[in-house]
Amino acid sequence: MLRNGAAGGGGPAAGGAAGHRPVRVWCDGCYDMVHYGHSNQLRQARAMGDYLIVGVHTDEEIAKHKGPPVFTQEERYKMVQAIKWVDEIAPGAPYVTTLETLDKYNCDFCVHGDDITLTIDGKDTYEEVKTAGRYRECKRTQGVSTTDLVGRMLLMTKAHHSNIDEDLDYRKHTDNFGKVILKRKCVCPWTGVSQFLQTSQKIIQFASGKEPQPGDTIIYVAGAFDLFHIGHVDFLEKVHQLAERPYIIAGLHFDQEVNRYKGKNYPIMNIHERTLSVLACRYVSEVVIGAPYAVTADLLDHFRVTLVCHGMTEVVSDKDGSDPYEEPKRRGIFQLVDSGSNLTTDLIVQRIIKNRLEFEARNQKKEAKELAVLETSRELMLGSWNAAASPSSGGAKSSSREDSEQGHRCWCAQDVLA
Repeated sequence: MLRNGAAGGGGPAAGGAAGHRPVRVWCDGCYDMVHYGHSNQLRQARAMGDYLIVGVHTDEEIAKHKGPPVFTQEERYKMVQAIKWVDEIAPGAPYVTTLETLDKYNCDFCVHGDDITLTIDGKDTYEEVKTAGRYRECKRTQGVSTTDLVGRMLLMTKAHHSNIDEDLDYRKHTDNFGKVILKRKCVCPWTGVSQFLQTSQKIIQFASGKEPQPGDTIIYVAGAFDLFHIGHVDFLEKVHQLAERPYIIAGLHFDQEVNRYKGKNYPIMNIHERTLSVLACRYVSEVVIGAPYAVTADLLDHFRVTLVCHGMTEVVSDKDGSDPYEEPKRRGIFQLVDSGSNLTTDLIVQRIIKNRLEFEARNQKKEAKELAVLETSRELMLGSWNAAASPSSGGAKSSSREDSEQGHRCWCAQDVLA
């Protein structure tokens, strides 16, 4: 059971402390297939100031520099706005971040993760603001990337589920989605597949919430909430509008339960990943990890639930053939909610499969640009070593060579699994 913060930004007040000029922070990006890694970046950025503005690139800009986005720009705008640490979005933000953009939105500095973002011609998109000293860096969330999620959908394995051994087929084929592993010289540290490790600290950072107060309407919703997307956001927003003071509890089913009623390799995200994704949503107050599939009397009484909501998707029977919503229906507190959106996790997967070759090419092109930058950096380091190893450098040769070789190992994995 994890409680979220208020529906707003989740940090200091937008106006700043008394006598303190509010610090305005800028973030920008594609935010395609928004996941908890994006949310964590925005959480860290919001903590650096008082007001967070997030610029979201257009479909045209993304297609030009990276390849086709999975979601439309309108879908991406709404997804970012639903993240609880975001105070404002700037639609149609330029792909290259400039001082002009920061000044236009009265932002003190911009924040980006400790990975690299490149233009179509391989240039750092944050070069100008870095040079001006108006750039801050936050830690990239290990274990997740859009590349990885696309790979899971295309490979149709269950290696990402909790309590399931990773299967060899997943590792063997991840080459198409960024993890360069078979007879390749270099491994890119940013684009690739890695395993997410949940920690109590990460949950606390995302939750840090409040208990329901007298007068709150406690609403319970349950499901997989897999690949947390705009269809979920639309549904939760509608549920949020049902009461003056809603307190929404989201019950997340375990991976094996989701796989029972969804089949194939669902869920695409495991229970730990789905927990953080849902906690980042401004409409959700609390999350129950591993909620029972049937909404029981014990659950309703324990959380003092006054309303249970479900979307317009099919309700699959429980293992014994019973209706999982039988108890809330008996109490007269069950309500179907039409979100107005027909987007489902299945449709997202279909979008990916339909454009499989384009997405594979996008991921490979992205990694190639990143590796080119790494190789240039490696050559600069080797050049520095050569200069240090010259006769005029005295005894610096040994330590410089060791540093150089260590740096080289950071970039390249020689003949991995060869």
